[in-house]
Amino acid sequence: MTVEAQKETLGFQTEVKQLLHLMIHSLYSNREIFLRELISNASDAADKLRYEALNNSALLESDPNLEIRVDFDKDAKTVSIADNGIGMNRDDVIAHLGTIAKSGTADFLQNLSGDQKKDSQLIGQFGVGFYSAFIVADKVTVETRKADADEGVRWESDGSGEFTVEPLDKEGRGTTIILHLKDDADEFADGWRLRNIIRKYSDHISLPIMMKKEAMPSGDEDEAKDEEQAPEWETVNTAKALWTRSRSEISDDEYNEFYKHISHDHVEPLKWSHNRVEGKLEYNSLLYIPAKAPFDLYNRDMQKGLKLYVQRVYIMDQAEEFLPMYLRFIKGVVDSNNLSLNVSREILQKDPAVDSMKSALTKRVLDMLDKMAKKEPEAYTSFWKEFGQVLKEGPAEDHANRERIAKLLRFTTTESAGTDQDQSLEGYLSRMKEGQDKIYYISAETPKAAANSPHLEVFRKKGLEVLLLSDRVDEWLMSHLFEFDGKSFVDIGRGDLDLGKLDSEDDKKAQEESAKANEDLMKRIKDVLGADVEDVRVTHRLTDSPACLVVGDNDMGLQMRRIMEAAGQAMPESKPIFEINPEHPLVKRLDNESDEDRFGDLTRVVFDQANLAAGGQLDDPGSYVQRLNKLLLEIAG
Repeated sequence: MTVEAQKETLGFQTEVKQLLHLMIHSLYSNREIFLRELISNASDAADKLRYEALNNSALLESDPNLEIRVDFDKDAKTVSIADNGIGMNRDDVIAHLGTIAKSGTADFLQNLSGDQKKDSQLIGQFGVGFYSAFIVADKVTVETRKADADEGVRWESDGSGEFTVEPLDKEGRGTTIILHLKDDADEFADGWRLRNIIRKYSDHISLPIMMKKEAMPSGDEDEAKDEEQAPEWETVNTAKALWTRSRSEISDDEYNEFYKHISHDHVEPLKWSHNRVEGKLEYNSLLYIPAKAPFDLYNRDMQKGLKLYVQRVYIMDQAEEFLPMYLRFIKGVVDSNNLSLNVSREILQKDPAVDSMKSALTKRVLDMLDKMAKKEPEAYTSFWKEFGQVLKEGPAEDHANRERIAKLLRFTTTESAGTDQDQSLEGYLSRMKEGQDKIYYISAETPKAAANSPHLEVFRKKGLEVLLLSDRVDEWLMSHLFEFDGKSFVDIGRGDLDLGKLDSEDDKKAQEESAKANEDLMKRIKDVLGADVEDVRVTHRLTDSPACLVVGDNDMGLQMRRIMEAAGQAMPESKPIFEINPEHPLVKRLDNESDEDRFGDLTRVVFDQANLAAGGQLDDPGSYVQRLNKLLLEIAG
């Protein structure tokens, strides 16, 4: 019987036709993915042979060195991917390349038109990845021989609905896939293009991926013919999936070089964490903390996320699902076999495994930072200067780890030598006064404005430490950070100040008497300020300043209000509380002023000055200057 007589023409099953249409027209967003899929299949075939050979070493024949070879012919417009793995016999070819019903593709196609567009678990199965070849090829030829077979098989199809199968004399085991490229895909018949795709997607495949060395142009025709007769093959991929190796085998230099490779950063990382998780959920992770912040760190739409691999095969560059937004500065790799990807392996599906990995990886980063803070304070200081403001986003986004994040926060306080954020909350608690049960803070536009706020006066008098907040994110942070180690946070510029046990009974009695004695003065001031204030009252906060403005308990802070308004957000009207210090000479002068016009001018000047001291802006700065100049002239006269 002739070979031609043994050649059969068969039809694809219906769902395969549908899948081919999807593959070619809509499933893959990037055509170059075909090479990743075919190399992954070749790697799977080698893994299967390696496993089978454990019980039957004869399967390796005289070719124990497993590899993948990628070649191209620019003139013929072909690309070929060859492996010496397990190979296929006739039944395998028809089963895997003619039908994929066993893989659940028919169910996938049904679900694809549903609301959630779920897909089945098709990753790593030869049948589906293989069909990506038709994205770039108008005809595909497969030549294969199974390791324990005497005869090979040739499979061929143009993807239109039929395929042919025929016997083939093939010397070695394994599979060669030949892609006859479409006219608009001849860019892939190029050595440089193929090498770049391999390095991008398959660089860490454990098998060597070989390509012919491309000789430099030579004027010697005889030498060129010799090279054509004896091509030299070279390994294109590094085959060094660093994250899969034991930590004891890897040097610091290797870790540093790998970081530079994946991050495109020329500066060595500050710290890294390499971990392998085994059990119900298995994955490898290698996480890096950069030494320097990128220029777009505060743009929440910046490129972020870890590089995702499945069995060493590159899937995506920015897998954002594995770390929360406030850890967007972390670089690294995660490699897992337990993830649900869509059929094109370009989209990560919503999956409990992803949530579990996100929780574990987040804790690993926080543990890494905690160890650095305790054992390498100088390195942590460097980290905080670069990434501290981003970490402050954490308590609002990650309630489960709020306490752990709070331990990592650093602040400028009234105990700091300068304006550096160098004090921890644990350090603050260790310095608290006897009877103190609150953590006090003040927000301002700048560190100097916070340090010189009049609200601090009574705290300095009593020796109480106060956190000085001036970062744009600080008010948002404090609106979600309610307590630390059982101690609640109190904004000293908000509401009625209650120092609890820190005020003696004599202090409280004096405050009540002062408020009663100055009722008439407060009424006169409120009549002048009218709708500009919510209330006027005697202060318990001031010792040196004449007055201050206080935000209501339920009102938005001045700093946050300005940020929202600058973003174009319409804000509800909010009136401050005006607190006066009746012991200050200027307020005493005010109380003794009988001329109502002068009383009004002086009241307005004191009010505007309190507004300026709080970091506010005057609605009518011209009137303020006129009143102040008028009073100065009267004093000078």
